[in-house]
Amino acid sequence: MAALALTACGSGDSGTTDGGAADGTARSGGTLTFAVGSYAGCVDPHQVASNDTIYALRQIVDSLTDQDPSTGKIVPWLAERWEVSADAKTFTFHLRPGVTFSDGSAVDAQAVKENFDAARKLGAKASLATGYLSGYVGTETPDDLTAVVSFEQPNAQFLQATSTFSLGLVAGSSVRKTADQRCTDGVVGSGPFVLGGYVANQSITLVKRKGYDWGSSLWRKTGEAYLDKVLFTVVPEAGVRTGSLVSGQVDAIGSVSLADEAALKAGGAVNLQTRANPGVVFNLGLNNSKPLLQDVAVRQAIQVALDRQQIVDTVYPTGSKPATSILAHTTPYYGDVSPQLTFDAAKAKSLLDTAGWQVGGDGIRTRNGTRLSLSVGWFANAATNQPTLELIQQQLKAVGVEITLKELQIAQITQVQQSGDFDALWGNITRADPDILRSTYSTALANTYRLTAGALDPVLTEQAATVDPAKRQALVNQAQDLIVRNAHVIPVVELTTALGVSKKVHDLDFEASSRIQLHDTWKS
Repeated sequence: MAALALTACGSGDSGTTDGGAADGTARSGGTLTFAVGSYAGCVDPHQVASNDTIYALRQIVDSLTDQDPSTGKIVPWLAERWEVSADAKTFTFHLRPGVTFSDGSAVDAQAVKENFDAARKLGAKASLATGYLSGYVGTETPDDLTAVVSFEQPNAQFLQATSTFSLGLVAGSSVRKTADQRCTDGVVGSGPFVLGGYVANQSITLVKRKGYDWGSSLWRKTGEAYLDKVLFTVVPEAGVRTGSLVSGQVDAIGSVSLADEAALKAGGAVNLQTRANPGVVFNLGLNNSKPLLQDVAVRQAIQVALDRQQIVDTVYPTGSKPATSILAHTTPYYGDVSPQLTFDAAKAKSLLDTAGWQVGGDGIRTRNGTRLSLSVGWFANAATNQPTLELIQQQLKAVGVEITLKELQIAQITQVQQSGDFDALWGNITRADPDILRSTYSTALANTYRLTAGALDPVLTEQAATVDPAKRQALVNQAQDLIVRNAHVIPVVELTTALGVSKKVHDLDFEASSRIQLHDTWKS
């Protein structure tokens, strides 16, 4: 039925228009159809964390800066230039003139102020933006094109944060809506595409913004995007997505797993595009407040009971890597703590034996009548999630830990995280800056995994305030060591974003956080 529906909505609008493509020359026009596995239940980029939905929403908002994916350098976008004070408390942005949101209102210093003021008020519903703006004092607007952003303490990570979709700018008409209204109505941005419509759990449609002329300095094309329209359609079944791409019913698919690779390569009409995601790796996010998981020995036993290489070799696309830290190796300031993540089933059993967990008749351990059983929540926003967890389930059973798997709807993610009503959650968070550790694990911020205040907090706070690269490296190394040594969460595998893309699609590019930008994309 999904395949039939895709045929009906059609991706074969090759669009035509100026210029041919037989010689490799880019041409304008056409519709790109992109099949994803899930829908986040919200069309506000400030409140969405799932890549499947970010792929679409990133196209409707511009950012003050951009980040070069090959070097990590911060480069101009809506801001032509900027200055950062020596103490990293004040950031002055000089905006390019003539930029407008798609409702005609100006992208000016007042818009920057309104966006940053409002992002803080979204609170836990925009946890990434809230973390980036921690200690925010306010934004001054000495003139229409100058925004001076101030913080209570040094905020070395903020310049990179201005390149993210989480701080992408939206119009005042969107800022003034409630969080729920923004999720259901969508937002007005200044990006190369506008939200043309969406059907919950089915599709998001983007339409080219006419007159767009203020793209990132990294983009090859100036002016408007090539594509007329982009349709993101939700197809939960990985096999249906793969078959639809091979048959030409769609132009691109997300979340390609190892099981899909052979079918995609066999047809010869598809390219496999991959890029390692920076940020927090895929992990078992343990709820440190749960009685069973307050015991560090239990957490450490789970950590060494996992054979990460087997998981990668069995489930993940070619080129994927086992986790060697809580941060992916592509993240600035990454440090290798792989000796603490070495598979050692005997050590896992010894830790549990010493902690008083005895093996029962069914192989699952108990202590004082309590079964060593945990529920892991997961979301169907990546084809690799379920098979990974099923393998983890087998590996942990071998040392006496019972895992039950509970599939949740991606639209529930914020509610579940806020409630604390979980033993563990499976997921990752992408960002090309190590301050993602503070956003995620500081007890002063979201603290999704209910860590108790301790030695980690001041280290996370200090690294965010440290401008000197060598000193920041030492602090980030310390933070990675503390998280892994105490097994607050269990790093498993680095996310490699793998897309299947028709050979008729050109210049579908990854940005620094391994999401996509479609301004330069065209079809032949």
